[in-house]
Amino acid sequence: MVRLRVEADGGSRGNPGPAGYGAVVRDADTGEVLRELAGAIGRATNNVAEYRGLIAGLAGAREIDPHAEVEARLDSKLVVEQMAGRWRVKHVDMRALAAEAAGLVRGFASVRFVHVPREQNSHADRLANEAMDAAARGETWRVGDQASPGAEPTLPQPPNRLSGWMAASAPPTAVLLLRHGATAHSGQMRFSGIGDIPLSPLGEEQIRRAASRLAGESVQAIVSSPLPRARASADLVSGLTGLTVSLDDDARETDFGDWEGRTFTEVREHWPADLERWLADPEVSPPGGESFAETARRVARVRERLVAAYPGGRVLLVSHVTPIKTLVQQALEAPPRALFRLHLDVASLTVLDLHADGPAVLRLFNDTGHLAGC
Repeated sequence: MVRLRVEADGGSRGNPGPAGYGAVVRDADTGEVLRELAGAIGRATNNVAEYRGLIAGLAGAREIDPHAEVEARLDSKLVVEQMAGRWRVKHVDMRALAAEAAGLVRGFASVRFVHVPREQNSHADRLANEAMDAAARGETWRVGDQASPGAEPTLPQPPNRLSGWMAASAPPTAVLLLRHGATAHSGQMRFSGIGDIPLSPLGEEQIRRAASRLAGESVQAIVSSPLPRARASADLVSGLTGLTVSLDDDARETDFGDWEGRTFTEVREHWPADLERWLADPEVSPPGGESFAETARRVARVRERLVAAYPGGRVLLVSHVTPIKTLVQQALEAPPRALFRLHLDVASLTVLDLHADGPAVLRLFNDTGHLAGC
């Protein structure tokens, strides 16, 4: 049985104020550091930041082994006692975070929460402060972001490359991103997350037209979200191209929880405060659902797998509006709020060139030329 230790911390400069979290995942037997995670979360309280550190640490541990025995160490007695079930979670913001952490706990062989003195949590505390320092400079924390005394802090960045002008070290992986066809929810502008929503007859026709176009694109493989509307779209393309479909669970749509199937107006009427927090902070999730930040973390894993599996090749990824827009946002190194500035039609085609050394080039976005007259 794999045994892991999560050390987590968070802080706020103002309480509330600019906040960040840090987490370390170690081999519990050897003490070896297996993951370092940190991030800034905008304006928040110490308690929110502490929970974000725990969530990041548990997510990191799950990536290593989702069935491990885990010991979670924090210097926040509040978080430890609440997660251990000995104290009630009274604040509404804390309830959502505690529920998110509890969701990550499920699946591990066991999770034990331990309160430790702050001096025994210095590694995670340092990471949280590095993330806040990076945010104050207008930068994003990355592993290894630690300035030398007296030196200007720098962050490792992927090399910039003028699209079409500068030679790459190796050919990029071309990823053709196809959003699934229309469903009953599409025309009604309803939140469509992980529910079992089939393609409508219009959606099937849209994908048949997209498939005819893609038949001449020299695609090597088809990868799809496992959700029925995406899988049905991928199967229609497969039928015209002869390519088999493989599934990637990380390519699924965001889980919108209690908002599933609701219109924006209905959500604003029933959950006004939750909606405002969700619109303002990508780390905030709908009640019972998943945040855009969580979606972004798994979408980044999809990108890494595609580049590794199809170096220099061409692959079709059939997915949903949020994962596709997130891949574009990450490729452009745009802030998370850019998701609300991108419009993506059903059955549209977007193309990214992904380079193994980091940079990406957006070649096509939201092309629906194949849907003319549909």
